[in-house]
Amino acid sequence: MTTPLRQHAIDDVPAGPDGAAPPFSAAVLAIDAAAETARIAAAIETQVLRTLRRRGVVLGLSGGIDSSVTAALCVRALGPGRVLGVLMPERDSDPDSLRLGRALAETLGIATVVEDIAPMLDAAGCYARRDALIRTLVPEFGDGWGCKVVIAAAADGAPYSLTALVVQAPDGEQRKLRLPLDAYLGLVAATNMKQRTRKQLEYFHADRLNRAVAGTPNRLEYDQGFFVKNGDGAADLKPIAHLYKTQVYALAAHLGVPDEIRRRPPTTDTWSLAQTQEEFYFALPWDRMDLCLYALNHAVPAAVAAPAVGLAPDQIARVWRDIASKRRVAAYLHSPPLLVEEV
Repeated sequence: MTTPLRQHAIDDVPAGPDGAAPPFSAAVLAIDAAAETARIAAAIETQVLRTLRRRGVVLGLSGGIDSSVTAALCVRALGPGRVLGVLMPERDSDPDSLRLGRALAETLGIATVVEDIAPMLDAAGCYARRDALIRTLVPEFGDGWGCKVVIAAAADGAPYSLTALVVQAPDGEQRKLRLPLDAYLGLVAATNMKQRTRKQLEYFHADRLNRAVAGTPNRLEYDQGFFVKNGDGAADLKPIAHLYKTQVYALAAHLGVPDEIRRRPPTTDTWSLAQTQEEFYFALPWDRMDLCLYALNHAVPAAVAAPAVGLAPDQIARVWRDIASKRRVAAYLHSPPLLVEEV
């Protein structure tokens, strides 16, 4: 049985010279990276080889921090020969995703396979369905155009449901249009094909090698439903789901993840226009979301958390309401199929 992750409570932060209570700060997220690496690696070894009785793991490599840290932890647990990275570019992928995924695999000494999923997505109508929906709002949308979906920031007081479509013409001109609900749902449904197709291929390679599939969500993503059901949400083990993003970066430094990957801003890498995760889903950048989520989880008052986050207390409260809303989404995404009675 592994020891739970030790995170610093606010009282663990040294008091000031006058003996006053310590301020709330990012120090509450500090961890012993070496100890946590050893703890997770031991859990992975037990889960894969003993509980699941598989020969190793397969995981998708996106060139991002989460998949890189997960891969490095699996190598610590099982050795490089038992870890396979699957690189799955498509038409809208950032070329850096493939390049950095390969760089990570070379650093870790693991084997990789490249699966271009664009033909599968094309055959399933992913791009055609998406583009047809966009043309209901922008009739001239077509070849050479780019697109992404964005949300208004909860900290600014806008409701989460306020979504917009951003399109960019071949000449570089951008337009931002309010998205009706049916168009938003259709666009998300079409792009979700990407995550589900990738997971299908991960399980193909896992099945042929008698291995388990390792998922890569961090705590923000797992807690708030930033994943696709039966897509990137599907896995046999999720080694970093308990870690705040700040802690994932701490492990990345300890594990020797290449600097370029550690410096790369987290993106969705789903739309043809560059898009940050907070543009599409989260209320704030990851470092501030970590502090908001930690404060909520540990009953730190908004007035105490606000200076560290750089927001007013009422803005913190709005972010907390947004987290609560996203947790309701996550409950559905995490739920197993419903049965009439227990079997």
